[in-house]
Amino acid sequence: MNKKLRVIATAVVLPVVVMGAWFYHRADAHEASSYRFAAVERGSLKATVSATGALSAVRTVQVGTQVSGQVSAIYVDFNDKVKKGELLARIDPTLQQQAVQDAQASLARVDAQNAQAKAEYDREKSLFDQKIITESEFQTALTNYTVGQANVRSAQIALDKARQNLSYTNIYSPIDGVIVERDVDVGQTVAASLSAPQLFLIANDLSQMQILASVDESDIGQVKEGQPVSFSVQSYANETFSGAVKQVRLQSKTTDNVVNYTVVVGVENPSGKLLPGMTATVAFTTGGADNVMLLPNAALRFRPTPEMLAQIKPDSTARGDSTARRRWRDSTGASGAPSDSARAAFIARMRSANSGQGGGFGGQGGATGGARPRSNVATLYYVDSTGKLGAMRVRTGVSDGQKTEVQSQRLKEGMQVIIGVTNGAAAGATTSNSRSTTTTNPLSPQGPRRGPGGGF
Repeated sequence: MNKKLRVIATAVVLPVVVMGAWFYHRADAHEASSYRFAAVERGSLKATVSATGALSAVRTVQVGTQVSGQVSAIYVDFNDKVKKGELLARIDPTLQQQAVQDAQASLARVDAQNAQAKAEYDREKSLFDQKIITESEFQTALTNYTVGQANVRSAQIALDKARQNLSYTNIYSPIDGVIVERDVDVGQTVAASLSAPQLFLIANDLSQMQILASVDESDIGQVKEGQPVSFSVQSYANETFSGAVKQVRLQSKTTDNVVNYTVVVGVENPSGKLLPGMTATVAFTTGGADNVMLLPNAALRFRPTPEMLAQIKPDSTARGDSTARRRWRDSTGASGAPSDSARAAFIARMRSANSGQGGGFGGQGGATGGARPRSNVATLYYVDSTGKLGAMRVRTGVSDGQKTEVQSQRLKEGMQVIIGVTNGAAAGATTSNSRSTTTTNPLSPQGPRRGPGGGF
């Protein structure tokens, strides 16, 4: 009877033990796969500064009118090519012709008056020479003659002015170019009182264009004259155009409390595909690196939890930190097992390094997310051959906003490093300064920029 009970108990307990072991191993496997990894790659990248701007002709001329009147004729239209001196439009000349006639009549009148004053002067001078009249009478005749001569000159100037205004009723092109804008129609009245109204806008040469890009003050220090530029426009989304920085203007503009500077980018447009007014997305090439180790920026922003840090041994950090290893050996003694206080101090130093505030291994801050790091040193995390979490200090270099150059003697091509977590098994691990449990968007602001050379 007892033997039968033992058989039954064994038959009941054994499946339970097997199922428990299966669930345990499955949980371990699930825990081990809670990290997300990325491989260290070898390649090239470029560091860029992004901005937006509008395409325009290098030289444009606003053609206006210096006289008021009604537009009587227009001889050109949009997109017409014109030559310097070509007639573009005509303003009704009636009023200006009448002004010329009035000036001619005024000149004839003062000319006759001057002739009479001259005759009077000649007579008075003869009498004065014979001492028949007094000097004061002679001076009166002389003054009248002098005033008459001035009136003639003034009337002549008024006539020349009227004739010039009459010529202004014909609008000519001041340069060779293309009509970009036409702002008037036949029958429209234009008034040239305080300023000349614009009738046409002429672009000199659309084969040479420029982009006026607005660059934030935080990036303007990286933009220099002569730098290569690549840009795209919405009309040709699959095509990239090139140019070069021609000028960084010193004048700043403040919009919504943000200071921007205008950068002039020269663009070749031999095909004529680029048109004035197109919005361009510009990338200024500020640096680059070839044949270097590359990592996604998410790997530099990953932050482990204190529980994860407790798995790390100092030997897995930077080789150059002899102080950390010595403290670890002093705290473990012959047994090799650290005291609780030593482990706590070790974790505190690692957390300090992860926060980018210094005091970590090597005495430098950890990597920081965002585009303005305080150090070019970062910490990478990986899982070693025994399944334990390891840490490695690396020097960061050029970043293009998605990937960053990293340097370390221990870093190998193809090595898998942690970029995030996938489930709640590692809840609390972050990939930025926030407490997120998901991988950081690779399109978020770029990580550390290029620092001094030399790997660890």
